[in-house]
Amino acid sequence: MSASKFWSSFYEIYEALPRQGPGDRQSTERALRLLPPLARGHRILDIGCGAGAQTIDLARATEASIVAIDNHQPFVSRLQTRAAELGLADRITAQAGDMNDLHFPDGSFDVIWCEGAIFIIGFAKGLTAWRRLIAPGGHLVVSELCWLRADRPADLEAFFKAEGADIAGMADRRKDIVDRGYRLVGDFVLPAVGWWDNYYVPLAATLERFRVTHAGDQEALDVAARSEHEIDLYRTYPEHFGYGFFVMQRA
Repeated sequence: MSASKFWSSFYEIYEALPRQGPGDRQSTERALRLLPPLARGHRILDIGCGAGAQTIDLARATEASIVAIDNHQPFVSRLQTRAAELGLADRITAQAGDMNDLHFPDGSFDVIWCEGAIFIIGFAKGLTAWRRLIAPGGHLVVSELCWLRADRPADLEAFFKAEGADIAGMADRRKDIVDRGYRLVGDFVLPAVGWWDNYYVPLAATLERFRVTHAGDQEALDVAARSEHEIDLYRTYPEHFGYGFFVMQRA
């Protein structure tokens, strides 16, 4: 399958979703409660914001100004429209950008936030690369795929290996955090509602429509099948893997 075909099918599926990955407002707010209050004058950088579901939640729960970046312009445009509709455009600046190549000055942000997107750059690499952007005493908050049990079913491991997923245990993530110059403030596991209600249920409905629209296009159907397989694996092994939500402070 060509890369262009994969990405055109991928974005057709995921642009329709309220969230482009697992998450929920309650978990975003739970992570926020581990931080000092964010008032006017504080700055948040939301990296890999997608269509901005968590960006909106951050704006509603704080008084901080937010810069939200994503490398896919349609997601950025959708967030800009939504922020304007909600009267939040004065505090949300959405822009296209590459998390691997951020040109903000050192210490620009009080908080860097990244829900479900740090895998793009890699967990350890992201912690290292983004640290300079955090003001002294500031915080980094990320959610990332983690093993939740020591026993790992072979078909589950094979899936993540084929996808090139950077998956490690919660303890390994905590060690990475300390080794890269942070103090772990707290962590928790994203609840199942963040996977099902907000992500997999709308994804399954979108995939059903996508299959009808692309019934004669095997390459497009193969892209849909990958997402369907992921849903099946989470349905089978919800206790084996999930998202760890990590709140850390620049040491």
